Amino acid sequence: MRYFITLSYDGTAYHGWQIQPNAPSVEETIEKALSIILRRDVDIVGAGRTDAAVSASMMVAHFDFDAAGDCNEWCSQLRYRLNRMLPSDIAVHKVEPVGDDMHARFSAKSRTYRYFIHLHKNPFLNHYSWRVPYTGLDFDRMNEAARVIMEYRDFTSFSKTNTDTKTNECTITGAEWRPVQGTLSDNSAGQWVFEITANRFLRNMVRAIVGTLLDVGRGRLTVDDVRRIIEKKDRCSAGESVPGNALFLVNIEY
Repeated sequence: MRYFITLSYDGTAYHGWQIQPNAPSVEETIEKALSIILRRDVDIVGAGRTDAAVSASMMVAHFDFDAAGDCNEWCSQLRYRLNRMLPSDIAVHKVEPVGDDMHARFSAKSRTYRYFIHLHKNPFLNHYSWRVPYTGLDFDRMNEAARVIMEYRDFTSFSKTNTDTKTNECTITGAEWRPVQGTLSDNSAGQWVFEITANRFLRNMVRAIVGTLLDVGRGRLTVDDVRRIIEKKDRCSAGESVPGNALFLVNIEY
């Protein structure tokens, strides 16, 4: 039987979701805990492959196992035991049975990421937000460029090179910068968030898009330049990738 695990994690201590040969990963950490609890080797498949230091307030993974007894009770106990065994930077919120045709990655209809920046020095934001070293960013122009990005499908210019993906086509359904109103109600840190939703994402895609939009905001690129960058299909023509610690996977729709 197939089960979905809904979880969240702080990616600071991990080299991404996917198992790495000589570095800790979120996937490996969960698989080890599951294998100990279920007393057999268990492979899990995640809805995405977040990069090093990237966090997720929502991630979904699936695994197959033939459990005995009441399914609801078994799922509840497994969630409890996983949370007891996993480190404090990984939390399991739900374990539930799904159809055998459901796939954590390929059945997902959309994914949403958020990237946080702040414009003024603030020691309490540095861990999960990037202090942008530029002044005078034009967020209206950045949003204009973000709308242009939504018109395209091929995002080779924003993808890490030499990946195993069969296509670089994605459908972006939302992309917008907006100010953040949180614990600092007056937004004195000048905190902003970029939210983007698509059916799928390429490796490094969101961080490369953010870097390019910031170049638009600081006047180094025009909106027409963004069109040319996308149409060129060349990663070297786009902006630099921004740091991973400020990026969060926040929602997955099935």
